[in-house]
This record gives sequence, C-alpha cells and structure tokens, in this order.
Amino acid sequence: MKVKTVKTRIVEVNSCDIKELLSESLTCIPENSVIAVTSKVVALCEGNAVRKTETEKDDLIEAEAESFLPRNKSKYSVYLTIKNNMLVPSAGIDESNTNEYYVKWPEDPQRSANIIWEYLRSKFGLKNLGVILTDSISSPLRWGVTGKCIAHCGFSGLNSRVGQPDLFGRKLKMTRVNIADALAASAVLCMGEANEQTPLAIIEDIPFIEFRQTVPSDEEIKNLHIDIKDDLYSRLLLSVKWKKGGKGD
Repeated sequence: MKVKTVKTRIVEVNSCDIKELLSESLTCIPENSVIAVTSKVVALCEGNAVRKTETEKDDLIEAEAESFLPRNKSKYSVYLTIKNNMLVPSAGIDESNTNEYYVKWPEDPQRSANIIWEYLRSKFGLKNLGVILTDSISSPLRWGVTGKCIAHCGFSGLNSRVGQPDLFGRKLKMTRVNIADALAASAVLCMGEANEQTPLAIIEDIPFIEFRQTVPSDEEIKNLHIDIKDDLYSRLLLSVKWKKGGKGD
C-alpha cells in the first residue's frame, strides 16, 4: 500500500469551497485509489466553525455531543464525549490550525463524503474510487493519537472474515477488519498533526478492498456501528453516568 500526501493552500473558515480546493490540489487520481480528506478542512470549507470570542468551548462541546462526561471528571480536564456513535474527546471540536476559531466536524460527514466522492469520480472519470474523512483521536490505554474515519464512501468499510479458515483450518467466528479506520490511520500518520499543510492523501495499491459504485446505504452505515449495550466494552462504558448532549436522541 502507498500513501502520497498532497499539499494545499492554507484553508481558513469559508476561504474556499471543498470542490475548489480538491480541483486545484489534485491533478491526477489513479483508478482503485482512496482519497483521504481531513474532516477539519472540510468543516473549514463548509464554515462549520465558531469564533472563540463568540462562545464558550464547554457550551459548544455539550451542544455538539450526543453524550458527555464533564471535564471535571477527567484528570486532564478534558470532556469525554460520544459523537456520531464514536468515543472522542471534546465532541471532535479542535483549535489547532484554525486561526482563532473552534472548528467542529462537518455538520453531516456522510453527506460531505458522498459529495466529494461523486465530484472526484466524475471529474477524473473513475470507476473505482473511495473517499474517507479523517480525524485524529486518542485511544484508551495508549498515548498519542491515530487516525479514525468519521465517514467513508465508494467502498465497503468492513471486511468480514467470519467463516474463513486460519492457517490451521480453524474457522474464524467473529473477525471483521475495519478497512475504513485502517486506511484513516495510515493516511493521518502521513498527513501529520502540526504545520505540514497536507490535509489530503492518495492511497493506492490497497489489498482486500471492495469498491462500490454507489454511496453507502443507511443499512451499511448502521452496520459499522455497535450499540453501546452490545459493545465488547459495554461494562466500562455503561458504568458511568453519561449526560445527554445537544445532539443526543
């Protein structure tokens, strides 16, 4: 697998449209590639940000989260939140490379991924193309952040190995490979976290990927997520009293 990062102009809130940025930054996309786009640059293009002088960050986090644990419950004074059925700090709200804004995730990440996929597929005349929107998220019991996929389009996000044999003929019972997150981790590692100015990446020569010719169905997206009650770590996740955020059901 090969990951090639793409440098772009500096993007600020509403400074350009995402299609404009992609058009000027990507000159060629090989068939059977996946394009990684940071969720932050999509949100900046869409204007999904708030000036720091116009709001309190805590209020914004609580409004954007589905569920949250207040910062006073954290050793590091950080909100732990559930957003789009993902466990993330601060509901995904970020301040780095934003020029005095609080930048949220795109309002509808899946819709944004679908729009980017349709635009690039048409522009470059491609049959097989994938798109992922990425963010950097910390993991329990590990220092540091890794890339996660918050929306994907153009390929199957999960690769089920259930029923397939291992080296000794034992059939796998539960193994599913999260292709979307694995690609995001690789892309984000190369795109960087500071002043690299490379919010795009082209991923090529990807094994075990199944491209799709339509945007993901609601059922496919639903199947990527686990209800908190059915999660392997449910005893931990349900052992605390989550508060309902503004985006909660």
